[in-house]
Amino acid sequence: MKKTLKNIPLVYLLILVIFFSCSSDDDATVDPDDDGGITQPEPVEALNLAEYDNGSRVMMQAFYWDVEPRFEWWNTISDKLGTWSDAGVNRIWIPPASKGQSGGFSMGYDPSDYYDFGEYDQHGTIPTRFGTREDLENLISKAHENDIEVIADIVLNHNSGGGLEYNPYRKRETYTLFDETHGNASGIFNRNYEDFYPNSVNDYDPPSLFYQETNLDHHREHVQNWLWKDENSVAKYYKNVMGFDGWRFDYVLGFEDFVIKDWLEAVGGFSVSELWDGNPNVLRNHIEATGSGVFDFAAFYVMEQAFDRNHDLTGLTNDQVWQTNPEKAVTFTANHDTEKDGNEDNIIAPENKLKAYAFIMTHPGYPNVFYLDYENPEFQDQLNKLIRIHNSLATGSLEVIYADNDEYIMQRSGNAENPGLVLYINTSGNTKRRTITTSWDTRVLIDYSENSNYSPMVEENGEVTIEAPANSYAIWSITK
Repeated sequence: MKKTLKNIPLVYLLILVIFFSCSSDDDATVDPDDDGGITQPEPVEALNLAEYDNGSRVMMQAFYWDVEPRFEWWNTISDKLGTWSDAGVNRIWIPPASKGQSGGFSMGYDPSDYYDFGEYDQHGTIPTRFGTREDLENLISKAHENDIEVIADIVLNHNSGGGLEYNPYRKRETYTLFDETHGNASGIFNRNYEDFYPNSVNDYDPPSLFYQETNLDHHREHVQNWLWKDENSVAKYYKNVMGFDGWRFDYVLGFEDFVIKDWLEAVGGFSVSELWDGNPNVLRNHIEATGSGVFDFAAFYVMEQAFDRNHDLTGLTNDQVWQTNPEKAVTFTANHDTEKDGNEDNIIAPENKLKAYAFIMTHPGYPNVFYLDYENPEFQDQLNKLIRIHNSLATGSLEVIYADNDEYIMQRSGNAENPGLVLYINTSGNTKRRTITTSWDTRVLIDYSENSNYSPMVEENGEVTIEAPANSYAIWSITK
């Protein structure tokens, strides 16, 4: 029988016992072949992690920037759904699925016709960059057959690809005419300059990084009706006709919080907002105002700084959204934007990527796996192990046992039916060991990430000496 832990409340305690030291702490550095004077037990049997289902799963970002091959992406990821489901993925986030101004080259973030999923001949193509409407419908159907929800990427502020018309509020021609012959071949949600800022009832011209003149005014009744209120609105059509299960709201800095709140009240579903801000309080305020989850950019930058910029793992204890709102924090190590712009402050270095995944897979929050990371043959085996650990042993209250510039040790307490785990990250060039006090007693431990073959015995008082290989990590728990 599977030991199911759904609906068990978690109290996340950050009990920081931090010792500030440098990488020359010789007491922790060991020869990896040295048993440390501890008698190694006879071979032991690992837990069957399939028997410890804590109800948690992970999401897959099922694309990267400028995916190839063009016109075949929906079919490409359809073929992977069974494997992803078996690995422990329960949602996929796909790119904006409707026709953009760039036609067959568009990644969907220049939306023109919200209802053209690859069936109308406009912007130089019938299919979108990702394929035809039939391909998309097949993808969604196959995902549901594999118990995977499909999350639509929704771009709600900036439009692109309309026709020129004279705009009396800007006193010049603007590309604000969207109808059957001007970028909206579906003929649904036709719009003109009155639907964008400024207009006859709203002279406000809000700042926007994208397409200033085609920035939708969400206060306009016509816009609200077609985005989420009417029975044939974008929100209801995507949910009820296309079969999408939830929403990733793009660039939420470009519109007001009430838009997401009203959208979710109209159609519900899982949601996560792209609020690109490393301040955890800004992210928490958005959660409170909208009811939506957020990508935990605070956690992303904490990891980037700890592993890459500052080389100081005490930073992993800094304020992050998952600490207070674990059910609303989508944690991640990379996405299509962080991996394409080349900004060293917006990317976690490849050599530190798996350590970052070990962090998010063992801590509270809802981890998101980036497609290119999962499909990287150097990462995939370890990512599968981390997902399996996340979905089984990563439960219970959290205690940070030790942190310094190159070591970080954390325990999840588990519960009466689940032993929990201990994560040990080591960024130094040497294998390290630490004696810690755990909630276990007289049990043999093994590393379920399989990065270490050391198997120490816990003393009656809970003390045990664990290790982490050089520039790596280990995830410890009990054996049978």
